[in-house]
Parts: sequence; C-alpha cells; structure tokens
Amino acid sequence: MVMLQRPFVYKILSAEDWRVAETLGYSKTALDEGDGYVHLSTRAQVAETLSLHYHGQADVRLMEYVAEEMSGPVRWEARRGGQLFPHLYSNLHIKAAKRVWVLELGPDDVPRLPADIDT
Repeated sequence: MVMLQRPFVYKILSAEDWRVAETLGYSKTALDEGDGYVHLSTRAQVAETLSLHYHGQADVRLMEYVAEEMSGPVRWEARRGGQLFPHLYSNLHIKAAKRVWVLELGPDDVPRLPADIDT
C-alpha cells in the first residue's frame, strides 16, 4: 500500500507578528495586508525565506499547515526567481497549525529550522 504524504505549507511570523496573531486568532502582517494574501512557503523554501527576511530576528515562529485543510484555497503563484509559492487568500488561523516552533538563531544570525521539521 502506498501512503501519500499531505503537502505541508509554512508561515513564518516575527515575534511582533506572533503577538498580533495571538490577539486576533489569525496572522495579519503588513506584507500580507499590502499584497492582499497570506505569504506561505513550502518546506523547500522555508530556509531561504528565513535567510532573506528574518536575519537577526529572535523568537521567530514557524507554523506548519496541511495545504488542503486551509481556511480557503491555496494558490500556487510564481514569485522569487519563478518559484511557485503557496498563497492563501483568506485568514490564516493560528489554532489550525499542526505544529508551531519558536526558532533559535544560528551562528549566522539566521533563525534555524527545527530539528524535527521533517518528522
């Protein structure tokens, strides 16, 4: 029997964005509000997103979701270098996350991925 893996998508929130999300129950970042959708990453894109946008930031949260269980449809749209990124055009509720990690800064000052992300 073949087991199909469910595709996970990830949301990264700064410490301040996490505080806002805890208050509201869903993420609401300036970038997402400005672009009109919730920016998400695939597992393969998370490290690069952390490096580009979260360098030197402590207490960054990484939230894991099952793409097909989101509060609305996930659209896969070309962005950074033509990569397809998942975007959600509805609220991203933090309680719907399957897992949430607080990331530690690595020696390069980039938040490190959790050791158990692939389990």
